[in-house]
Amino acid sequence: MRSSPLDEILQRLHQAQSDLEQELDRLLDEKRQKFQYQLRRGRVVFEKSIKRVQRQYRTGALAYLFKAPLAFILSAPLIYGMIVPFVLLDLCVSLYQQICFRIYGIPRVKRADYMVIDRHHLAYLNVFEKINCVYCGYGNGLIEYVREISARTEQFWCPIKHARRTLDAHRRSHRFFDYGDAEAYRRNLHKLRTDWNDDEGDVSERAG
Repeated sequence: MRSSPLDEILQRLHQAQSDLEQELDRLLDEKRQKFQYQLRRGRVVFEKSIKRVQRQYRTGALAYLFKAPLAFILSAPLIYGMIVPFVLLDLCVSLYQQICFRIYGIPRVKRADYMVIDRHHLAYLNVFEKINCVYCGYGNGLIEYVREISARTEQFWCPIKHARRTLDAHRRSHRFFDYGDAEAYRRNLHKLRTDWNDDEGDVSERAG
């Protein structure tokens, strides 16, 4: 079947994404050499001389508090109070995928791929900045993790594009069936439910 213009654009997009990932990996290797740190069993390790230099740029914890606007301090319970729904969401979504994805035959999302918490190893951060960075790393990693679980669920149960585009659709949505295409939905729903190859294009376009 002849590829549509959208398929060709998506193929170029996949290739560009692959090239981007390779370039980002190359740049990351350069940064590791420049700032002299390594990853050993997932843990960031700096040279001792580099850590001494980093400490020269650290703002003391008390000075950090005294310089903070009063509104920042007063709002702290609100932002840190979000840890309760975050942890509850983490537990519920993880339990959901461990049970339901096994039933549906959906590949499970590896949580560790999204939870990257490493900025607290930086010696130029004080204790409050390190806590902030751990919290932000957890919160944003959790949202990415939950989004992928939600996207796989949608691909299995309701892989239909919306009548209008959303602002930031997840990466799986381009493979969904066109809004109103009843024939493609009924003919190829089972195929899409078992096809988790992210590098391929729209199933409704490929099948025929």
